[in-house]
This record gives sequence, structure tokens and C-alpha cells, in this order.
Amino acid sequence: MRAACEGGRAEHRRSRLGPRPATLRPAMSGQRSIDAAAERSALVRRARQLASEAHAGQTRNASGGRPYIDHPVAVAAQLVEHGFSDEVLAAALLHDVVEDSELEVADIRKAAGARVAELVAVLSDDEGVDSYEERKREHRGRVAEAGPEALAIFVADKLTNVEMMRDAYAERGEEVADELKVPLDLKIAVWEADLAMAEETAADGEPAAALAVRLSEQLSRLRDDRAAGPRS
Repeated sequence: MRAACEGGRAEHRRSRLGPRPATLRPAMSGQRSIDAAAERSALVRRARQLASEAHAGQTRNASGGRPYIDHPVAVAAQLVEHGFSDEVLAAALLHDVVEDSELEVADIRKAAGARVAELVAVLSDDEGVDSYEERKREHRGRVAEAGPEALAIFVADKLTNVEMMRDAYAERGEEVADELKVPLDLKIAVWEADLAMAEETAADGEPAAALAVRLSEQLSRLRDDRAAGPRS
């Protein structure tokens, strides 16, 4: 009965917000491309297994309740589309494990090699910086100096975050902010600063530039989603 009631409430939220945007990805979008990469590459296979173990039992914030592993898989899938190396795909799969599990950069180096560990280190926030905004500003600076591969993973990460946020927003509206550690307006402001850095840093023709275009589009659509508000 409880499940039925929760399903009814979800349907009511959807009816107020209007139909789910057709551009949003399904929960396991990209899974097939990562499956194919893992089948041909022992490195990608190890990285996916390590990420799955590290994020086991975790739920991704502002994703509408999706398993955490859906996020790094979706990030890596964005990069498959641009033909990145197996090391970059492995780093994308592992990019959150230092922040959100017990694993350390040394564990990544042992399991996946020096280059993957280097990328994961660049993509990890410095938790020693207390202020959320300052921490994100410091992180942008490191990524901007780390080269096109790190930048592409960074932008694919933000793009996936916004896509998942829009999907969750279609379900919950402003209540999605309850899943965040910071106010939704601040979260979006940081994403916009991330976009500005990517647009300034990525060279024309680089994958990060193409990903930044998509990130800009999704942020614009998120703003439209919020401006539209609940619909009767």
C-alpha cells in the first residue's frame, strides 16, 4: 500500500510539472557502451568493478534516488562518444571514489595505474577547504591547468549532474533541493562558474568544448524548468 501511495504522489508531482522532458537520459543510459568498453579492456573492467564496490549501497544526491554508480557510468559514457582512451574512461568511472568512499589515490594507482590515479586526484575536491564556494573555485583552477583529458571528464561530470538534476526536478520540483548539501541556487551558480571556466579553457574542436555546449543547453533548460514552476 505504501508503494502504491508513493507512486501516486510521484504521478501527482509529474502532472503538476508537466510531461518529463524528452531530452533527459534514462537511468541506465550509456550502460551498453560501458559494457562494451569493459568487455574489450581489462583496465575499464577493473575500474568499473572498483567503482561499483566503492559506491555500493550509496544513492546519488539530486538524482531522484538513483544508485550512485549510475553517475560515473553516465560520465564515462559521455566520453566514450568522443573516443577517449581507456585510461580516461577508467578515471571517469573512478572520479568520485576518493571523495565519497574509503579509497585513496594510492589505491587507484595500485589498481589502475599512475595516469588514472593522476586524473582522479585532479578531479577530487580538496576537502581541506571548508567553504563550499572556495573549494569549488580551487578545484576549477586545478582542472583548468591539468589538460584536456581532465577538463573533459570534469565537464562530462557537470553535464551528467545537470541532466540527472533535471530528471529529478521533473519528479520532485523544488523538493529536490532536500537531497543537496547546499542550497539549490548556490549549486546552480557553481555549475555556471564551472561552465564559464570550461568555455574559457577548452580549445575549439576539443571534446570539452562540445561537452560545454551541451552543459550550457542543459543549464538553460534547468532554469526554464524552475521558471515554469508547478503546473496544474
